[in-house]
Amino acid sequence: MPHMKTILITAIGGDIAQGVATVLREARPEYRLIGVDLHDQHGGTLFVDAFHRIPAASDAGYLEALKAVVDREGVDIVLPVSEPELAVLARKRFAGVTWLTCGEQAVAAGLDKLATAQRLASLGLPVPWTLAADEGLPPQFPCILKSRTGSGSRSVFVVKDSDDVAYLLKRVPDAVYQELLLPADREVTCAVFRAQDGRVATLQMLRKLVGGFTGWARIIDDAATAEMCKAIAEGLDVKGSINVQLRLTAQGPRVFEINPRFSSTTLMRHRLGFSDAVWALDDVEGRPFKMASVVPGAIAVRVQNAAVVVPANCCTIGSQQG
Repeated sequence: MPHMKTILITAIGGDIAQGVATVLREARPEYRLIGVDLHDQHGGTLFVDAFHRIPAASDAGYLEALKAVVDREGVDIVLPVSEPELAVLARKRFAGVTWLTCGEQAVAAGLDKLATAQRLASLGLPVPWTLAADEGLPPQFPCILKSRTGSGSRSVFVVKDSDDVAYLLKRVPDAVYQELLLPADREVTCAVFRAQDGRVATLQMLRKLVGGFTGWARIIDDAATAEMCKAIAEGLDVKGSINVQLRLTAQGPRVFEINPRFSSTTLMRHRLGFSDAVWALDDVEGRPFKMASVVPGAIAVRVQNAAVVVPANCCTIGSQQG
């Protein structure tokens, strides 16, 4: 009997992993999908064939627990999704499986916001000024104060003066200051995929944030942005997908963050025809594939859904006893 290929996706309780799982389920319905996460109080179990709880990436037993799931389920490919896991797995990982990541250089540059700016500057790209908050006050106000690690908009603040800084540093101790890029309504999230043979594809999504996530996006095609994203992909030797966050300023595109992983727009862009999760899988499996482009002007939106999970030992919801 032929071996059924199995893919393990981490952090399956989150929207990124669930979006990736949805894409892979459509592209490879014959594959088994395994999900892992810290707990089971989420809908991640609905997207995979089997689910296992494992410790946090910061736990000393994380790698051992992950390896145990890989061995038990006969996993062929591991796709890490969360940034804490990527940080651990960039330093140490086990053999015997294929790792679906974007490459060591991209991970190192993307996980640390100060390193992101320094690495892009070393590639000769224009970047917003960025410095560690422990070096003193920023050179100008207003500016951005944000966590040096992690992603999303929840730990990003506009500071107007030293009083704002003093207050926020108590909440975000490991922070960086960064130039405030304007205008705010010209923020673009770019999916950047680079194949092992060097081909690069970019999808530019002019977006509107809703609750910290891309809720609405219109596809654009800015030549300077495409050139910059290609330079980043080649300069960081990307092998797979990254997400480049930038704003279109009067001086041109300026990158303020790189997410060295798939993003929360993975399913949105798959629906548009930019199926980088599938291309990445094709690439590591040695399958030929073509990278499609998306017509500018197309719009993608995030929609809501819900499901009910009834445990086997629970009564039927809505039932009544007479």
